[in-house]
Amino acid sequence: MQIQIFQSREALHRAVADRFISAVKANPKMVLGLSTGSSPLDTYANLVRDHQQNGTDYSKIHTFNLDEYVGLKGSHPQSYRYFMNAHLFHHLNIPMPQTHVPAGVGDLEAECERYEKEIQECGGIDLQLLGLGTNGHIGFNEPGTSFDSRTHVVNLLEETIDANARFFSGKEEVPTKAVTMGIQTIMEARQIALLAYGSKKAAPIRDAVNGPITESMPASLLQNHADVTLYLDEEAAALL
Repeated sequence: MQIQIFQSREALHRAVADRFISAVKANPKMVLGLSTGSSPLDTYANLVRDHQQNGTDYSKIHTFNLDEYVGLKGSHPQSYRYFMNAHLFHHLNIPMPQTHVPAGVGDLEAECERYEKEIQECGGIDLQLLGLGTNGHIGFNEPGTSFDSRTHVVNLLEETIDANARFFSGKEEVPTKAVTMGIQTIMEARQIALLAYGSKKAAPIRDAVNGPITESMPASLLQNHADVTLYLDEEAAALL
């Protein structure tokens, strides 16, 4: 693992955005893996600003998002499809058919197989952006998820539901299941960039980097990846 520590969150997001901008310029047809939640918001804002000011071209890029809530259509304001459209896709010159987010409604088993197949048909993910849950989850792969998992439906743990309640009108509104890329799918990305900030991420970062590789800490498997970089602020790196 490569670890980069930043004194400000602004510098952290700028560095992650620069990594993606440079990658897109180097390979205009690359496949990007993207994440949602609050962590990447400022990174995406930097990507949008760069596109508006410098015209970085996304017309041949394909993107695959990590996950989607079960039960929410893409038009729902709390769905991850809606999130990505609002914060990134609608502000870039990327054709919408080239942006892929799992569907959270319909035949979910068939959707998981379809999504996994789409990733393979695009040649796999070149650069995957990850956040980190306070319990060590990557994507929505909660502790205990098999390391050889592919895109699947997962039951969200109480702590994950609690953490996401702030995005909804109340905890009872938070879906209890999600479709997520599996851990093996994530590990097959050629490069991984994980961003984490704040004191709540210090313990999971410590365990992911220095702890044993165990399914009870999903992010710990990243120790085995050939090209992963952690982008941390000083609070998240405090226990390293």
